[in-house]
Amino acid sequence: MQSGLVMLLAVIFFVSISSAVGIGLIAPVVREYRNTSDSVLSKKSYFLAESGVEDAVYRIKHNKQIDSSETITTADGEATTAITSVGSNQKQIVSLGDSYEKNRRVSTTLTTGAGVVFKYGTQGGELGVEFKNNAGLYGSLYSNGPIIGANGAFITGDVFVANAPALAADQTNDTPSTPTDSIVFGNANSTQDVAQSFQLSTTGLVNKVDLYIKKTSTPSNATVRIVTNSGSSPSTTTLASGTLNATLVTGSYGWVSVPFTANPQLLSGTTYWLVIDGATSATKYYTLGANTGYANGQAKIGAYSGTWNNTTPTGLDGYFKVYLGGINSYINNMDIGTGGTGSAHANTITNSTATGDLYCQTGNGNDQACDTSQADPTAESLPVSDANIAEWKDDALLGGVTTGDVTVSGISTLGPRKIVGNLTVSGTLTLSDTLWVTGDLIISGNAIVKLNSSYGTTSGLIIADGYISLGNNIVFQDSGTAGSYIMLLSTSTCDADTPGNPCGALDAISVNNNSDIVIANAQKGTVSFSNNASVKEVVGNKIKLQNNSTVTYGSGLINVDFTSGPSGGWMVSGWKETE
Repeated sequence: MQSGLVMLLAVIFFVSISSAVGIGLIAPVVREYRNTSDSVLSKKSYFLAESGVEDAVYRIKHNKQIDSSETITTADGEATTAITSVGSNQKQIVSLGDSYEKNRRVSTTLTTGAGVVFKYGTQGGELGVEFKNNAGLYGSLYSNGPIIGANGAFITGDVFVANAPALAADQTNDTPSTPTDSIVFGNANSTQDVAQSFQLSTTGLVNKVDLYIKKTSTPSNATVRIVTNSGSSPSTTTLASGTLNATLVTGSYGWVSVPFTANPQLLSGTTYWLVIDGATSATKYYTLGANTGYANGQAKIGAYSGTWNNTTPTGLDGYFKVYLGGINSYINNMDIGTGGTGSAHANTITNSTATGDLYCQTGNGNDQACDTSQADPTAESLPVSDANIAEWKDDALLGGVTTGDVTVSGISTLGPRKIVGNLTVSGTLTLSDTLWVTGDLIISGNAIVKLNSSYGTTSGLIIADGYISLGNNIVFQDSGTAGSYIMLLSTSTCDADTPGNPCGALDAISVNNNSDIVIANAQKGTVSFSNNASVKEVVGNKIKLQNNSTVTYGSGLINVDFTSGPSGGWMVSGWKETE
């Protein structure tokens, strides 16, 4: 009896000990399993939160429908995303991922637009700025080309005028150095003149040409012209001219330079003709060295105001060099610093006054002598790049394409949108996003153009590949928030003063209106102002201020954020896990 009880107690003790040992071994395994399960669920929650943020960012950046709160549900849980506007140009996105109550939270910040810096009230390109009688600029000016004034023309701030880039030969035909052929001209009516077509590789101000030439006997001086193309021959539209001095030409081949009296801008990829226009004599004439080695043009023989024919043999090219750049900056007939103290900086300054200093190397007719202590200004990049424009055009495409001319005569809201044609506005246009017009933009007198209130402090724009014409008494309105502007941007090269201008009598942008919120930008063409017109900021390859017109610089323009509208042009400026 007693031995059986002892045995029972021993078994119970053994089972208890075994159970304790077993529990001790199983508990860590269970805990590890739970930890691993929690880790997997936590990672699922994190990925859910990431998915919620990525979905919201995509929808906002690509102008898709999205509410202030969105929920994504999967078999493993859900992500709840909250979108909050922070001011007028930021959005805070917070996404909570929940997989079986294991929460992870991710946050990101979006900021609108691509900033553009306008440092000067007016900034001109290589063709400079022209001020007519009593025209003026309230602000400062930086130009890569000359400043030409008239009676009463003024600038209230500082002026910087840069020299053109260093002299460089853009087009050259001189290989091999000894001509394999020749073109005789000036010896008969049918061969009175010679012409050579060419295309530049870069856009720039033409300075001079060199000719590899010789003479027979004593021909008279000849006129060397740069003319436009007409069909496949030279036109009679002269862009620049100079004199080939006969005394510099000898009876043997040699290079002779011919500087031009004016320095127009020639465009890359455009066909121009170099014409040597002289008299006719059977015994006194010129010979131009030639070969067949120039790929960007051809030579012709004939008469400047008559008929042109192929050379004999056909396909010859004259020996020539076309030089761009190397033109010193200058200011003429301007009152500078009329708003207090303003200084002028240019290589040459004439017939001008300044309340500050005149920093120049040469000058005459001024109110003070040149201070030669500072170097000439160097060319400065214009504020909007081709890359900026390409991005803005892509933003406009997000809203689709309208083919054909569009007229707004009533009340209309547009954007984002690409219009393949012209846009004419005579009624009220509300800009809700970027517009890209492949043709011309015509805004008639008494029309209204305004930004949607959702823009806040950011700015909107209309891009036209053709010209932009603004009539009288147009009303431009901002978003209702100070610091928002409308930029009218033309990619056209139009200049009404250039013969053969593709826009006829119009410039790339023609302004006949007063507005404190408009930025006019035509960095490849000309912006002109008339009828007391005024804008907040202007940038152009050439700028013309007609009688009594003014430009008033807005200090808020030092940094301008352009957005494609309330739902576009957003950039990620921060991304982190918060829980």
